[in-house]
Amino acid sequence: MPDPANSDIRQLHRVDLRVGETGAGDPDAPSRIAAVIDVETTGLNQETDNVIELAVRRFRFDPGGHIVEIGRSWCWREDPGVPLSHDITRITGITNQDLSGHRIDNYLATQIIASADLVIAHNASFDRPMVEKRLTNLPRKQWACSCQEIDWISAGFEGRSLGWLCAQAGWFYDAHRAQGDVDAVIQLLRHERTDGRPLLYELDDKSSSYSYLFEAVGSAFSTKDMLRMRGYRWDPKEQVWWREVFEADFVAEQSWLEIEVYAHDKGARAMGPRVTRRDAYSRYR
Repeated sequence: MPDPANSDIRQLHRVDLRVGETGAGDPDAPSRIAAVIDVETTGLNQETDNVIELAVRRFRFDPGGHIVEIGRSWCWREDPGVPLSHDITRITGITNQDLSGHRIDNYLATQIIASADLVIAHNASFDRPMVEKRLTNLPRKQWACSCQEIDWISAGFEGRSLGWLCAQAGWFYDAHRAQGDVDAVIQLLRHERTDGRPLLYELDDKSSSYSYLFEAVGSAFSTKDMLRMRGYRWDPKEQVWWREVFEADFVAEQSWLEIEVYAHDKGARAMGPRVTRRDAYSRYR
């Protein structure tokens, strides 16, 4: 963070989590276990690309969102059976030689993640499908997304990219490697808001709430720009614009769609959106 003696200088510290490290919480209070995961893959296509690196670290936290104990870090690599693209090697630093002959320990990785009450990823909509595709025996778990389920703006941050968030909090790490990304997420979750509550408290509270997937079925082509500006994304497989909001924004989203997409003069081919209620078990799949 900025040096109080000189606002033109900012000092960053390397993220360095230690096994058994404790925080400000009460170690004797009722606690739960979370597992933060991250993957590196051969590409961004969830159906055709494969995991080449999987990292996970568990921690124990109290009802106030304070991390009271940090577990060891686990990281596996896997040979995808095809050469990596130059872009993946450039971004991750992982080479074909690094992966040759390596396999993820299916049993151990599954057992570690399954032991957690909550699974956290910074981009859960990507990581969850990739992890569940690779670890086919992983039981149904509660998932949370630190990118989407924390109000970073109200917490005093700009943007949502992991590296930039860490830098604003005074930290740096080896980005675009699964193990470094996992530790960076944990470090950020310990960051306290102005009310003294760690960001983990907000994430845990938000993840336990219902969310609603709005799919603008039958929307007219002429409304696509408005949908995009509203935060909707195009699903090429389902051929529909979609957006997910939490309970607090449900009524506002429904009203906006009625006026801007499904009003009689908007040309929609349906009477309204398709709405699906989801929870931490069903989100990000």
